[in-house]
Amino acid sequence: SRCSGDSVPGTDGCSIRKRVFIEYTMDVFFRQTWTDERLKFGGPTEILSLNNLMVSKIWTPDTFFRNGKKSIAHNMTTPNKLFRIMQNGTILYTMRLTINADCPMRLVNFPMDGHACPLKFGSYAYPKSEIIYTWKKGPLYSVEVPEESSSLLQYDLIGQTVSSETIKSNTGEYVIMTVYFHLQR
Repeated sequence: SRCSGDSVPGTDGCSIRKRVFIEYTMDVFFRQTWTDERLKFGGPTEILSLNNLMVSKIWTPDTFFRNGKKSIAHNMTTPNKLFRIMQNGTILYTMRLTINADCPMRLVNFPMDGHACPLKFGSYAYPKSEIIYTWKKGPLYSVEVPEESSSLLQYDLIGQTVSSETIKSNTGEYVIMTVYFHLQR
């Protein structure tokens, strides 16, 4: 390369591009639904609510946050999880989480910059042929942010958008779901 370690940025045609990331933390109620034909039932009860001990015996998706640095499932005073089975085998699984994730910063228009902080999630082990993630309420209504949560210390949350993509790896194709939180200073 013509740029050596002795080069001064901006001279000799060499430049340095530095990527800046911030970490952001959010509390979420993460809801997942799926259908398990094996759990269909009949009777007078329309919905079965299960306790955490029973939930541990039922298959659940292995969802993880791809750009998460640390995630905490809340357990005060009991695990903050809700697990319900409908008669047709549809399951609702909700948990309260605190997620710390990376956000790439674009400081081009600093101090009037805006950012799209992603939260990416998907299956850890199951390829697309075994598990598919979709936005249940479509792209406009699948992520809800309360009005009181839309202002941050230096930024305002001006909206959010969602997307999904399929990535290929040597173990298969995987669906990745992404929520972009749009911030403006």
